[in-house]
Amino acid sequence: MEQEQINQTFAQFQNTKVLIIGDIMVDAYYWGKTERISPEAPVPILSVTKRDNRLGGAANVALNVQALGGKPFLCGVAGNDIKSGLLLDLMEEANLPTTGVVKLDNRITTIKTRMISQQQHLLRVDEEVTSPLTDDETDQFLARISDIIDQEGIGVIIFEDYDKGAITQRLISSVVAIAKEKDIPVTVDPKKQQFLDYKDVTLFKPNLKELKEGLKIDIQEPSKEALDEAVEKLKEVMPVEMALITLSQFGVYIHNGNSSIIIPAHVRNISDVSGAGDTVIAVASLCLAQKTDTTWMAGLANLAGGLVCEEVGVVPIDVNRLQSEAASLN
Repeated sequence: MEQEQINQTFAQFQNTKVLIIGDIMVDAYYWGKTERISPEAPVPILSVTKRDNRLGGAANVALNVQALGGKPFLCGVAGNDIKSGLLLDLMEEANLPTTGVVKLDNRITTIKTRMISQQQHLLRVDEEVTSPLTDDETDQFLARISDIIDQEGIGVIIFEDYDKGAITQRLISSVVAIAKEKDIPVTVDPKKQQFLDYKDVTLFKPNLKELKEGLKIDIQEPSKEALDEAVEKLKEVMPVEMALITLSQFGVYIHNGNSSIIIPAHVRNISDVSGAGDTVIAVASLCLAQKTDTTWMAGLANLAGGLVCEEVGVVPIDVNRLQSEAASLN
C-alpha cells in the first residue's frame, strides 16, 4: 500500500462510528508492600500504598477504537448497584458515551480486583454474575442496541465476548439480522460459551487456543495447511465470511473467503500480552468498515497487537506510532 493510501486509511478512521457489544468490567488494583504474615491466617498482609480503577473487558476495545480516532459506542450490562456508578464515572472520564449501558436489578457490576506487592500478583478477587441474560433482560439490552444503531449511523459492529453472560445466542442472531438489513459488517472476538453461535458474521477472530477448543481439534504447529483445514471445518458448522486467527509469536492467519495467508509476527521486546486481542479486533474492524484490502488489514492488526505487547499492563494502541511503523514497514 502506498504512503498516501496509508495516510488515507488512518484519516478515514476518524469518521467511523463503532458499536462494541460485550462484557464491560472495572479492573481495580491495590498496590503495596508485604512485610509480614497475618496472625489470623498464614497469608501475607498487603500494606496498600496506591489504588487504581480502570475500564476493562469490552471497554478496552472501545478505548482502542477511540485511540485510533474512531468514535466508539459501548453497549453492555451492569448491576443496579453502587459499583455501576464507578463504571459510568470511568466511562465519562474517558469520554465514552454511557447510553449503551443497561442497569439490571438481578446482576452486579463486574469488578476484578488485583492485589499486587512489589510487582508480584498476590490475589485476584472477582465480583460478577456470569449466568446468561434472561429473555426479558435480553429484550432490554437489544432495544438499547437497536436505538443506537438507528440513531448513530454505525459503520461496524464488534462483539467482544468474555463469557460473562451479556451476549446470548438470541442477542447475536438479532443483531446480525439488523446488521445485514443495514449492510453493517459484524466482527467477533469470541470466547468458549458462545463460540459456535456467531453464524453469518463478517469477520471471526479467535486466537489459536480458542479455535482448537471451539472446534475440538488439535493443531500441533500452526501451518497454513492446518489452519486452512480448521477454517473449512469452522465454516461447515458456522458460516462466516472471513476468519482472522491470532497465533501469538507466529503472527496472524487471515482467510478472506477466497485465499489465505499467515503474516509472521514482528520481532518485539514483549512485556505483557494482556489486551493485545482487543487491539487486534479494534484495528481490523475499523479497516473492515473502510473496505480496506483484507491482507493489509490483517498485517496492520498484527503490527498493532505486537506494539501493545511492548507495554506493561492493558493499554490502548498509540496511533501515531502505529502509523509511523506501518509506513516504514510498507
